[in-house]
Amino acid sequence: MMLLVILQVKAWLADEKDVRLGDWKAADIEILNTFQLLSAKPVVYLVNMTEKDYQRKKNKFLPKIHAWVQEHGGEPIIPFSGVFERNLADMEPADAAKYCEENKVQSALPKIIKTGFSAINLIYFFTAGPDEVKCWQIRRQSKAPQAAGAIHTDFERGFICAEVMKFEDLKELGSESAVKAAGKYRQEGKTYVVQDGDVIFFKFNVSGGGKK
Repeated sequence: MMLLVILQVKAWLADEKDVRLGDWKAADIEILNTFQLLSAKPVVYLVNMTEKDYQRKKNKFLPKIHAWVQEHGGEPIIPFSGVFERNLADMEPADAAKYCEENKVQSALPKIIKTGFSAINLIYFFTAGPDEVKCWQIRRQSKAPQAAGAIHTDFERGFICAEVMKFEDLKELGSESAVKAAGKYRQEGKTYVVQDGDVIFFKFNVSGGGKK
């Protein structure tokens, strides 16, 4: 089986095709993953432009780059400017926000991060308390117990339920109590598939005592 997959990969590469673009079966993918092939990895193309080109959203090479990418897999393309990002990072937050508003431009970093997460099949969820908010990374389609396990194995082992609200609901309504009052605070069980941006409070019990 492994030899057959290796021969298929060799033929695929001989045709100058990236492995990630092949129509592989699930069993093939398990074998391919053990090789850590560079051309099997997800791709996001970042096009670094001058600050001027980025702000005016024009660059003479972009159409050619777009055409090439479409012929070689059609992965996402994100134009950005390293100089612009550096200058923006050097500003005070208020000055950076004012500069972006006046020049009708935004940092590309949020888009780069979100697109990168999506390309490698990751999402994030939040946990929040009186003193801190933390962001956790999990595989897309992970269920609530597996998400709890990303925090601590005891959370997964003793999982009882997950109390969930959407970040956008929390942002719009302003507080957890307001989210609850609006009926948008939910209790989910073991089969709940965690969604990107969920804010979650886990209840678990590993001692046979009360809930935590």
